Amino acid sequence: MTNAVERVESVYKRRHHFTMQTRQTIEAYIGLTPYLAGFLIFTLGPILYSLYLSFTDYDVLSPPKWIGSANYVKMFTVDGLIPHSLWITFKYTIVAVPAGVVVGYALGLLLNQKAVGLSFWRTAFYMPSVVPAMATAYLFMWLLQSDYGLINTVLRAVGLPAPKWWGDPDTVIWCFILMAIWGAGGGVVLYLSSLQGVPTDLYDAAKVDGANVWQRFRHVTLPMTSPVIFFTFLTGMIASFQVFTQVFVSSNGGPANGSLFYMLYLYRIAWTELKMGYAAAMAWILFVILLVLTVLVLRLSGRLVYYAGEERN
Repeated sequence: MTNAVERVESVYKRRHHFTMQTRQTIEAYIGLTPYLAGFLIFTLGPILYSLYLSFTDYDVLSPPKWIGSANYVKMFTVDGLIPHSLWITFKYTIVAVPAGVVVGYALGLLLNQKAVGLSFWRTAFYMPSVVPAMATAYLFMWLLQSDYGLINTVLRAVGLPAPKWWGDPDTVIWCFILMAIWGAGGGVVLYLSSLQGVPTDLYDAAKVDGANVWQRFRHVTLPMTSPVIFFTFLTGMIASFQVFTQVFVSSNGGPANGSLFYMLYLYRIAWTELKMGYAAAMAWILFVILLVLTVLVLRLSGRLVYYAGEERN
């Protein structure tokens, strides 16, 4: 009799546990429903629809017309501005992203030292990163104005040649590179947190072993902060392919398409010429380029980035 009662209680407990687990699962999905609905309607849906539009001829005013891969073929066989705009964007990325990382990291090292007015300097170097892109563009339009801009005025005063900056297709790209470097302080917060998180025991052990300042930086500081350096490099690379506001406000792609970044050209195709299908194809090509570059950088990071507690071959 006792065994029968125990079996009944055991079955009841299992069923009760199963019921509670099912109930919790259902409640969890109910709680996730608003997010899932928003993701499907406002994110995944538009992404898939843009993929469909990339195979159509669509001008907003009439229904999409299926044309197959014609948009993609045109991009690399007929439209000469596609490779040109990609080359402009690549040049900007190759220079601006590493320079921004180096300058930001150097600022982080300096601001990690004990100095008078440290809070002021940290705020001052971080401030440019929160200035709106339009304000930054107007500021540099004045600073780099070829006739009366502050930079050229200083260059002439010391006897150096004054470039045309905005008026020369060969130098206009440097205006945007300087803008990017000016805002490099945005990563200082991350660099400071990583630098302050390096265990002091490692520095003490390095000193005991006779390591000098450079050796401690190279073998302790740099490896321990490499994950943050990698993160800022990766996010900076992705952001560099999406530069638009500064270019649209200051040069609008000129002179002679010398600053025709890829995103600006995509905007022109979509909203000036109303070729939405062609613009969707351009957006998907940009997605593929960023995907490939991100995978390559992630593969490379396995050799260059140190993660504490991870064994290396």
